[in-house]
Amino acid sequence: MSEQRPKRRGRRSRTTQQDKPGRAPDYRQLRNPFTPVDLFTADRIEAMHDAALSALEELGIKVLLPEARAIFKAAGARIDEHTEMVYLGRDIVMDAVANAPRSITMRGGAPGRDVLLELGSLVFQPGAGAPHATDLERGRRPGNERDFRELIQLTQHFDVLQMMPPLVEPQDVPTRVRHYATMEAQLTLSDKVPFVFSRGTPQIHESFEMLRDFRGLSDADFHAEPHCYTIINTNSPRTLDIPMAQGLIDFARAKQVSIVTPFTLMGAMAPVTVAGAITLSHAEALAAIALTQLVQPGAPVCYGTFTSNVDMKSGAPAFGTPEHFNASIVAGQMARFLGLPWRCASGSAANINDAQAANETQFGLWGCILAGSTVVIHSAGWLEGGLTVSYEKLITDLEAVQMVAELCVTATGSSDEDIALDALREVQPSGHFFGCAHTMERYTTAFYEPLVADWSNFGTWTENGSKTASERATGIWKGILAADDRPAQDGTRIEALHDYIDQRTADGGAEVVS
Repeated sequence: MSEQRPKRRGRRSRTTQQDKPGRAPDYRQLRNPFTPVDLFTADRIEAMHDAALSALEELGIKVLLPEARAIFKAAGARIDEHTEMVYLGRDIVMDAVANAPRSITMRGGAPGRDVLLELGSLVFQPGAGAPHATDLERGRRPGNERDFRELIQLTQHFDVLQMMPPLVEPQDVPTRVRHYATMEAQLTLSDKVPFVFSRGTPQIHESFEMLRDFRGLSDADFHAEPHCYTIINTNSPRTLDIPMAQGLIDFARAKQVSIVTPFTLMGAMAPVTVAGAITLSHAEALAAIALTQLVQPGAPVCYGTFTSNVDMKSGAPAFGTPEHFNASIVAGQMARFLGLPWRCASGSAANINDAQAANETQFGLWGCILAGSTVVIHSAGWLEGGLTVSYEKLITDLEAVQMVAELCVTATGSSDEDIALDALREVQPSGHFFGCAHTMERYTTAFYEPLVADWSNFGTWTENGSKTASERATGIWKGILAADDRPAQDGTRIEALHDYIDQRTADGGAEVVS
């Protein structure tokens, strides 16, 4: 799981490490151990919710897809076809949202890979949607299929990343056949819940077919439970474009998960205040969630937001700021007001994997944790405000993510043995606990084992090459890829998947809707 580490100097124990079982923490199903934090009072949250409903009712939302406008119209919304504006009465919205499930179980490709989405559960994803990849050896480059596959393998390796996102765009693959490459990589290199791009009905349906057949499911089985998800971004302010609206409809009809995520930057495409930006984000999320429930009552859908601010001097996006943190907290209050599972995000505007990148990502991460986020995306690897995923940053950020996971799996209270009165009796004043029975029974499993951190002293660190965290991370990701440890898959299904892709590619692929 990591490169060879220098041995720490110290006193040799009379019991060797080989005599004791090592740590085997389970990061696959996490519960957030922290009580969610409130920033605004309950009456302010209700006022923001009411303002969002007023915005949808009086100001409307622009919906570019005619089919979506027709669905809203059939539910009683007022439509202006000339301007493509939809005016949604609050009763329409809230009656629809009431049908959305409060708990969703997404089925993975192997036992133990299911993902539970509900308030209180905690799911991590690495950075996603970047047009570029970077690492210390190959430099910054447009994302390609090799990068996509390698980053899928790195995500698969770490149990603390429970879902597959689209880490980078494989831009060397034509868009008409790109979904074949991304689905093939996710299905053959991972057994985690896969992501499906919403780029029009033809590509969505073919992605569903590939997943259904690879998992050995019937049509009825596939539609009975969610097996994949997509992310739906609104175009703030108050616009729902064609591929996103079509994705909401297609995923709802297939009973697969849509994670609705308005992307609002305070001072740019949203009001400059936290309350104003979250009110806008809430309105857009409500409209999109309502569409899924008008299509298919009970369709699995997650509330979401990604709200931060811009640098008002340059207009550049900023992440991991106090405003980003506060927006996450308030978004959590809005999600709990509705009772829906929800998605939040960390992130960084830094250009390289440096102290700025770590500070911004970890501050944003803690905003998500204390906000009670169900799904935390961009928790590892994200640089340049989403323009790049860094291999080294993926590894160094995972140190923080795994430490958060440790807080989840160890938050179980204490037993009489944990209180350790026998150890206090055994060790005399001015003594030490290294060799006492209580320590010897637990020392191989007592503490978190670092992924990339180096705890050696300066002399030992210097003797071993004075490697920085990023340099150590390079050795870790290269070791994982060299091991090429893939999940067990049915060879017959892999062959059938490749045959399907070859035939569809020969037919010209599938149209992309923009």
